[in-house]
Amino acid sequence: MALRGGGDLDLVAALQVAPRASLRVIADALGVSVSTVSRRYQRLTEECGLKVLGQVSWSALSETHPQHVWITTVPGTADRVAEDIAELPEARFVAVTTGEADVFCILHPERRDQLSDLLRVRLPSVGGIVATRAEIGLAAHRTGAQWRLERLSPSQLEALRAEVPPAGGKPDGASGLTTDELGVARVLGRDGRASAADVAREVGTSPSTAYRLIRALLTRRVVVPRVDIEPTLLGYPLEVVVSLTAVPGQAEELATTLARHPSARYVATVGGRASVLFHGLFTHETALAQFLTHDLGALPGVSASDLSVILRVVTRYWARGRTS
Repeated sequence: MALRGGGDLDLVAALQVAPRASLRVIADALGVSVSTVSRRYQRLTEECGLKVLGQVSWSALSETHPQHVWITTVPGTADRVAEDIAELPEARFVAVTTGEADVFCILHPERRDQLSDLLRVRLPSVGGIVATRAEIGLAAHRTGAQWRLERLSPSQLEALRAEVPPAGGKPDGASGLTTDELGVARVLGRDGRASAADVAREVGTSPSTAYRLIRALLTRRVVVPRVDIEPTLLGYPLEVVVSLTAVPGQAEELATTLARHPSARYVATVGGRASVLFHGLFTHETALAQFLTHDLGALPGVSASDLSVILRVVTRYWARGRTS
């Protein structure tokens, strides 16, 4: 299971820019044949686990924001605990880590009244858990949909960006979704490249209505298609989560600055012991050292930080990981 050279990387990079673009548009932008792109896309999905998912805004599918949970386990049980947590329907991201905790996960219940039972009863009932610490997500400043492989030329980027609907409204403008809109959002959440015909069949509406609803959700950024593939296959084998405590009043500015860093995959302000959560991808420990000592070290407003290295991802955004 591996990518085969620059052509595969170019295809991933093109999908990151325009996840719903047709294979013909991608082929034209990359200067290769449609059959070549189709063959590469099929192999990447079948052999490397590449998916295009719809990243649904926090408020579209839930009454509350996600919980970022650090878990200490009985020695030797971290892998089993992570597997069990991944079975929870609320599990959005689950990984085995070293450093601050043994397991890190993001849990997102649909209803606010489920939160207490999840954190106080169901999660602690998982065998092998010694202690948990939860921090509520306040605002996402960067998500996986924004992380990019920097491989494409300006002309290639221009051609691909022409296929992306222009954004309008607030990024989290998901309140007041109709039943049909919610159904479309759920379908796109599972398959970010689903066609209007595919969506219409699942939701039970006409293709023209499905097309209009898809366009509206994408424009309002209620759903943002994103490429999901294990970063190690792209040359980024080192994943870390950094918990940062900010000087009072500096959390927002700190998160905004970190969100612009090229290694940032996910950045959020959180409520709890930490103020900002940074999830980053790195090619090597030397790149991580550069980030910690120079980039992060130069930022004002940081009063404390904790580093956790991700050893194994069990699930990413409800999709079971393929690495071990």
